[in-house]
Amino acid sequence: MTTTNIEKRRLAALERLGILDTPPEERFERLTRIAKQHYRVKTALFSVLDEDRQWFKSRQGLDVSETPRSIAFCDYAIQQDKALVVEDATADPRFNTNPLVTGKPFIRFYAGMPVREPSGFKIGTLCIIDDKPRQFTGIDLDILRSLSSIIEDELEHSFLAADDQEYVRVSHLSRAIHRAQNVFLTSDNEREAFEQMLSDLLALTGSQFGFIGEVLRRDDQTPYLKIGAITNIAWSPETQALYQEVERRGLIFDRLDNLMGQPMVTGDVIISSDLAADPRSGGLPDGHPPITSYIGIPVFSGDEEIGLIGLANRIGGFTPRLAEELEPLLQTVGNLIERKQLYQEKRDHQKSLEQAANYDVLTGLPNRRRLTELFEQELHEANSRNGLVSVCFIDLDGFKDINDELGHAVGDAVLRSVAERLLSNVRLHDVVARLGGDEFVAILRDVDDERVYARLLESIGKPISYKHHILQISGSMGVTVYPHDDADADLLIRHADQAMYAAKESGKNSYTLFDLDSHFSRKQRVKVIEQIGDALSSGQLELHYQPKIHLTQRRLEGFEALIRWNHPDKGLLGPVHFLDHIEYTEYARSVGNFVIREAIERLREFAEKRLPYTLSVNLSPSHFLGPDFRDDLASALGDAPRDIRSRLILEVLETTALDDTDKVLDNLRACRELGVDISLDDFGTGYSSLDLFRRLPAQEIKIDKSFVMDMLDNNDNSMIVSAIVSLSQSFQRRLVAEGIESAAVEAKLIELGCQLGQGFFYSRPVPLENALEWAENFTWNNRSNSLEPFTPITPS
Repeated sequence: MTTTNIEKRRLAALERLGILDTPPEERFERLTRIAKQHYRVKTALFSVLDEDRQWFKSRQGLDVSETPRSIAFCDYAIQQDKALVVEDATADPRFNTNPLVTGKPFIRFYAGMPVREPSGFKIGTLCIIDDKPRQFTGIDLDILRSLSSIIEDELEHSFLAADDQEYVRVSHLSRAIHRAQNVFLTSDNEREAFEQMLSDLLALTGSQFGFIGEVLRRDDQTPYLKIGAITNIAWSPETQALYQEVERRGLIFDRLDNLMGQPMVTGDVIISSDLAADPRSGGLPDGHPPITSYIGIPVFSGDEEIGLIGLANRIGGFTPRLAEELEPLLQTVGNLIERKQLYQEKRDHQKSLEQAANYDVLTGLPNRRRLTELFEQELHEANSRNGLVSVCFIDLDGFKDINDELGHAVGDAVLRSVAERLLSNVRLHDVVARLGGDEFVAILRDVDDERVYARLLESIGKPISYKHHILQISGSMGVTVYPHDDADADLLIRHADQAMYAAKESGKNSYTLFDLDSHFSRKQRVKVIEQIGDALSSGQLELHYQPKIHLTQRRLEGFEALIRWNHPDKGLLGPVHFLDHIEYTEYARSVGNFVIREAIERLREFAEKRLPYTLSVNLSPSHFLGPDFRDDLASALGDAPRDIRSRLILEVLETTALDDTDKVLDNLRACRELGVDISLDDFGTGYSSLDLFRRLPAQEIKIDKSFVMDMLDNNDNSMIVSAIVSLSQSFQRRLVAEGIESAAVEAKLIELGCQLGQGFFYSRPVPLENALEWAENFTWNNRSNSLEPFTPITPS
C-alpha cells in the first residue's frame, strides 16, 4: 500500500472524527498549558493536519490558528511512528530554509509526538517549539508521549459519546459511508469504493440488483452514464461478458428514452413497480434475470447532476420515502464522484507541473533540479547512517555521431534505452538522473564493490535495436565517493565529471575514480602559477646558502645556493612547495634566470671581498633542456671574468641527463665553453650507463643524500656510496656527498676517499648574511653547527 493511499485513509478518519474547525476545549487547553510550563518553551500545540493545512485545536504561545501544511514540521512527524525531535532547525537541511525557521516564530527547536484517532490513523501531533536550540532527553520524550496519550484518550471518549447519541439511529448508513470513504481513499482503483457502496445499498434496501454510475457529458452537453459498479450477475455467458467489460473499462449507457436514461434528462427520482407493463422499460442485456421493480435516484453536486443510482427487485417495491432516507448516503456518493473528479484534475495538473519542473521529458528521469534535491537528501542520510554515497557521472561515447548520421529520432531512442538500462541495474533507493545531452548521473548508496560501476557500463554497451538499426554505444564514467571526497553536492558532481574526462582520455568505455591527491595538487599548482609572477616582480624570492666542506683539506670550499619564497601569507617556503608546480611553464625559465643571475652577483661580491668560494645552483630540467638556455646563461654571465665563471657550478639532475642525451651533451658543452662547471646532482637515483657517464662533460658528481644519510645502518647504501666514490676517482671527477648529519658519517666518507661534503651536520641553508658569518667563524674543530641555523619551513 502506497503512502498516497494511507494518506487518503487518514484524511477520511480525520473527517469522521469531526474535530476540525471546532472551538477550543478546556480538556485540550489544559494539556498544552502543562506541556508549555513543564518544558519551559515558547509554544505548545495540539496540531491537526488535513489535506492542505496544519490547524491548531489548542495553542499556547502562538497567534495564528493554522499554517500551510507544506511548511509544517508536524507533517514530518506524522510520517513516522516515533517522535520527531529537531534540536537545531538551522542545522537540518529539511528545515533550514523553512519560513517558520527563517521568519516568525523563528523555530530552532521542535519536538512532536504523533496523535492517533480511535481507529489508529495519525491525525496530528502534540508538539513543543522554542526559538533556541535544545537537547531532548529520554525522560523528556516519555512525558511528551504520556501527554499525547491523554489527548488520544479524550478523542476516543468523544467518538464513543457521539456514537451513543445519534450514531445508533443511522449506524448502518454511517458505517456504509465510512466504508466507502475508506476504500475510496485507500485504493488506486476508484471502482472499489463504488462497489463497496453498491454492496451496502443493496443490503440496506433489500434490493437484488443495482448499479452506481457517473453522469458525464459529451462536447454537445448530451449526458451519458459511465457505470462505476454493477451487480455481479455473471451466471450466464452473456452477463459474464457484460460484467467483465465493466471491470475492464467501465460500461457506458447513453440511451435517454428508458428508465435508466430518464433521470439524466429530468433530474427526478424515477420509480417503477411493474416493469413488465412500463413502456419505459427495456435495454436489459440478453440473459439478465427479470426485473420486477426499479428506482433510479439522481446524485447531485449543487445544482449539477453528476451521478445516478439504480436499484431493482426489492420486496414491497420502492417508494419516494426510501430515497429520502438514503439521502445521507446519496450525498456521500456525490462527494465521492466529485472528489474523484477533483482529485483526478488536481493529480493531472500537479503531475504535469512536477513532471515539467523536475523530470526530463525524454527519459522521465529526474533532471538537474530534481537531482540536486535528491542528492542533498542522500548526503544527509549518509551522514546519519555513517554511510557512503557514490557519484557516477556518465557521458556516452560517440553519441554525437549517431545524432549527426542517423538523426535525432534515433538519438532520442538511444537515450531512452540507456536510461532504462541504468534504472534496471541500480537498486530502488538509488538515483539515476539525466543532466542533459548524453550526460547521466547515478547516485548509489554504500557501494563496497567496484564491479557495480563496471556493471553499469556493461549495461550501456549492449547492442540497441531501433527499427532497422542495430546500434552499439559505450559510456565513460567518472566516480567520486562521499565522504572520502568531503565536498558539497555540486562539487561532488564536478569531481565526478573531471574523473569522467580522465576515463575518456584513457580510452573510453571505462570508469575512473576521482584522484583526490591529484586534485589538491592541481589546485595548489594553479595557486602557485597565479602568484609566482608577483613573487618574482616584488622580490619575494631569495637564495639561502649551505656550506660545502672540503673533507680532505678541512676547509670551506663554497656554498650551494637554494631558492626560498618569502610568501606574504604562508611565510618562508622551501622549493618543494612551488618548483614542481611551475616546471614546464614559462615561470621555470624566469625563476631559473633569477637564480643564475643572483649566483653570479654573489660571486662578484665574493671576488671583491677576496673570498675564494665556489657557488652551486640547481637548474630546472625544463629550463636546462629548453631552446633558450644557452642564451640565458651567456646573458647572465655578461662580462664576468674567467675566475668568477669558473667558480659557478650548475647542478643538473642525473635523471635530466637521461631525458634527451644529445641535447644534454650540447648544453653541457656550451656550459664548458662559457667557463662554467657542471655537477651531476642526485647521482645514483638514475640509471645512466658508464658510456654516458664517460661522455658527460661534468666536473663534479653529487651522491644523493638518500644513500648518505643511512649508509652506516644500510649495507646496500654503504656499498652504493663506495662504488660511486670509486667511479668518481676512476673518471677523475670531484665528488660531493650531501646529507651529512653526523660525525660518524663524515668519518666514513673521509675513509672512503670522498672529497667534499655538505649537510645539516655543518649548517642548514641560511640567508647570505648568516652564511658569511658562519664562514668567518669556521674552523675544522668547530665545524659542527658552529652557527645556530636559520630554518625555513621546508628545507632542501
